[in-house]
Amino acid sequence: MEDGKSTVRAVDRALDILLCFTHRTDWAMTEIAEHVGLHKSTVHRMLATLEEKGFIERDRSTDRYHLGLRVWELSANLSGSDDQAMIWLPEMVRLRDQLGETVSIYVRDGSERIRIQAVQSNQPVRRVAPVGVRLPLYAGASSKVLIAYSEESVRQSIVDSPEWPDSIDMDLYNQTLLEVTSQGYATSFEERESGAAALSAPIFDRSGKLSAALSISGPSSRLTLKTMKEYAPVMIESAKRMGTMSK
Repeated sequence: MEDGKSTVRAVDRALDILLCFTHRTDWAMTEIAEHVGLHKSTVHRMLATLEEKGFIERDRSTDRYHLGLRVWELSANLSGSDDQAMIWLPEMVRLRDQLGETVSIYVRDGSERIRIQAVQSNQPVRRVAPVGVRLPLYAGASSKVLIAYSEESVRQSIVDSPEWPDSIDMDLYNQTLLEVTSQGYATSFEERESGAAALSAPIFDRSGKLSAALSISGPSSRLTLKTMKEYAPVMIESAKRMGTMSK
């Protein structure tokens, strides 16, 4: 029998392999080994076990791996009443239909933001927003919202983080955060990705605490700064409605 440390280490490694699929949908075994820093033989054994249990599937034609159906079985058992992202979904669809752009919900996790729900735009040219994607906090409209409306101690620890790029003028960024809290929304224009723009507003729970950031994103040719300013009151009202649905 394996000792406790060996067992925990094996679980830790298996979870690291599964978490690779939060970055993209398919991987070669050698790519996974390089990404998680394990020997290929170890990764091969782990993948074989995960495949046997249905958490991983291997495409025999390409010899690449993707998530298996067992993952979707687990996610299907999330309680709709407890999953806040599901509760907000109808309002997100309504907002998408009203503004015509991709709608996303972000929450902060340490120095990153995670997209926990998304409704894709129906327009031919659109921003595709995969759920589960992690993005850095130093760029983007939703990042500004998640930082600006955090508790002061949390906000200060984030902006003081050494992980921030040296190219960011922190005095200017702190001024931007003040503007966000003053106007009630944030914008980004080709900050993280060329040709993309976003508008974001805070969602507060019933106690007034920040729950998440509601965002719309699309091509910068369509989501101009003028257009986003016109959309801002709609976003703020939608975020308020979602706040009344918060647990």
